[in-house]
Amino acid sequence: MVRVLLNAPKQVPKGQPFNVKLLISHPMESGQRRDAMGMAIPRHIINQIVCKLDEEEVFRMNLFPAIAANPFLVFSATAEQSGTLTITFTDDNGVEQTETTPVEVV
Repeated sequence: MVRVLLNAPKQVPKGQPFNVKLLISHPMESGQRRDAMGMAIPRHIINQIVCKLDEEEVFRMNLFPAIAANPFLVFSATAEQSGTLTITFTDDNGVEQTETTPVEVV
């Protein structure tokens, strides 16, 4: 498990875009570097990030080795009704992690 900071407004206007901020503490090792012994450091990156508001997908992103360590993302979403914002990401080792936060439409 890695440390994740998820920031979204607790209350949003109906039908209006709002920003979601996501910071993931992850080494994002590209697999192209070598250690002190000259051995390749194995690739270990986050492959995919999916954001859903309840069961509706509002954002999806595929990541590649050129992404920096500890990726910081900002994207917009729109809510028509209150629900739970769920962000799930998967890395090269098959580890899947999910973070949630409630969103209330006013």
